[in-house]
Amino acid sequence: MSRTVLLAEDDRAIRHALERALTLEGYEVTAVADGVEALAEARRARPDVLLLDVMMPGADGLEVCRTLRAEGDGTPILMLTALVETADRIAGLDAGADDYVVKPFDVEEVFARLRALLRRTERAAEAEGGPYLEAAGLRVDPRARRAWRSGRELELTRTEFELLELLVRHAGTVLDHATVYERIWGYDFGPGSKNLAVYVGYLRRKLDQPGAPQPIQTVRGVGYVLRED
Repeated sequence: MSRTVLLAEDDRAIRHALERALTLEGYEVTAVADGVEALAEARRARPDVLLLDVMMPGADGLEVCRTLRAEGDGTPILMLTALVETADRIAGLDAGADDYVVKPFDVEEVFARLRALLRRTERAAEAEGGPYLEAAGLRVDPRARRAWRSGRELELTRTEFELLELLVRHAGTVLDHATVYERIWGYDFGPGSKNLAVYVGYLRRKLDQPGAPQPIQTVRGVGYVLRED
C-alpha cells in the first residue's frame, strides 16, 4: 500500500521536483504552497507523514508543526530548512518536528529520512500491550505511549517518549550514540550531530524533580545510561 505524504513548500520549483521524485518513489503526494493549506489538508486527509518547509507564507512550518502537536496530532513531521544555525534546527525539533533536512539537500537523503520516520511509526503501531516498564522511579506504558516519574505524568513528544522508553528498557546499560541514533532515528547522524544531546536535554528537564537525582547520566565519549541510583 502506498504511503501518503503531505508536502508543503512555497518554492514552486522545489515543490514540483519533490512531488515528482516522491511519486516516482511510490508515495501518494499532496502538494500545497503555504502553511494555511498544509494545516487544512493535514486535518482533512490525515497523511502518513508531513514534509514541511520552515519558511512559508500564511503560517510557517514551525507554526504548522506546533498547531498540529497542540491538537494531539502525532503524524511524523520532516522539516525542510535553509537555516543552518544549530538554534534554528533546535527550534524545529522543539516545535515538535521529528527530523529535519537542510537545503540544498540530496533527494535520496529525504527518502532515507522519510523511511526512517515511517519505520518508527510502524513499530509503535505494532507494539503489543503488556506490563509497564519500570526503572529508576520511572514508569512507561509502551502501548499507550505514556510515562510517569514518581506518579507525575510526563508530557513527552514522540521522539522524547521513544528515547525514554529505550533507556528504561536498557536501564543500567550504557547505550552508545550510534546505537541510540539507529534505534530512534533509523540511522546515525554522525559524530558532529547535536540531535541526541538536544533530546537528552529536553528529557532531563522534564524528568527533573527537586531532591531527586537525575536518572539519565552521560558516559563521556560513549553515550548515555539510565541509572537506578
